[in-house]
Amino acid sequence: MSRRASRSGLRRPTLVGIVLGAALLMAACGDGGVTLGQNKESTPGLGDDVAAAIEPELPLQVVSDNGETVTVDSLDRIVSLDGGVTEILFALGMGDRLVGRDISTTFAEAEKIPLLTKAHDISAESVLSVRPDLVIASELIGPPEAKASIEAAGVPVVTMNPVVAVDGVGDRIRAVGELTGVAPAAEELAAALDEELDEVAAAPAGAEAPLVAFLYVRGSAGVYLMAGPGSGVDSLIEASGATDASAKIGLSDPFTPLTSEALVKAQPDVILVTTTGLESVDGVAGLMQIPGVAQTPAGQSGRVVTMEDGLLFSFGVRTPEVVESLKAAFAESGQPDRS
Repeated sequence: MSRRASRSGLRRPTLVGIVLGAALLMAACGDGGVTLGQNKESTPGLGDDVAAAIEPELPLQVVSDNGETVTVDSLDRIVSLDGGVTEILFALGMGDRLVGRDISTTFAEAEKIPLLTKAHDISAESVLSVRPDLVIASELIGPPEAKASIEAAGVPVVTMNPVVAVDGVGDRIRAVGELTGVAPAAEELAAALDEELDEVAAAPAGAEAPLVAFLYVRGSAGVYLMAGPGSGVDSLIEASGATDASAKIGLSDPFTPLTSEALVKAQPDVILVTTTGLESVDGVAGLMQIPGVAQTPAGQSGRVVTMEDGLLFSFGVRTPEVVESLKAAFAESGQPDRS
């Protein structure tokens, strides 16, 4: 018989131990700009305020990636290879069932869970060594041969559909709840998160909407991309009350190779990058050396906002705080000068 967490425990995402206020998240970058979500030790415990652990309704019929239906009699040992899904499992009180994680799971509470990926690759041997009952993966995890080997050992592998929009997070929570046998509690959490997002979106930004460009940079690999529609970051930018600069120049792909001409034409007021991306180009000073950056209003005024990778791309229960923090950071970056 399953037990549901009380409504008081799952009423709002902020009551599931996800309070990430501006004072917690925002600190001056060492060489300019604003950094969000960098202090992992300060992140409150996901799931700390859930009234009781939730027992999944078993057995479950799970359709693995290979199309086979597998009966799952136990969910005592779960491998989650998706940072956002791991957040959700913690928020549902199932964190102590996790025996493996991936590189995108970066919050402090999950650090003791064995890391099973190298970049986004897994080995079947490493996953099977933790004896999982279920493996939940993102579409980025591979190679396919490793997944096939895990399935051949009788362990179902389920790849969750990617979420690239703020309004898709609630449905993601519901999908995780269905998959793990805790649908009623997941529905309650999803409804609370949707309410939280509505409230954050309704709050005034406090400044004229800036044009924000998200640059995905990996200096060591020579990768320089500008995000566009369907990247996920565009949705976060819009939800925070800003405007995605890629729309100004008509980008149609989630990520497009960065050119100085496109960046100068976009004229972003703020440049958003991940913390590891900024580190890969040796900080803000290095970012300014990328062709076109110094010729933008953002470059000329030093308006650079960074956010920890796993937080920015999580699309999990911390999403309302991501949006709220971006809104505060964009406002702190100053009013755009469009004179």
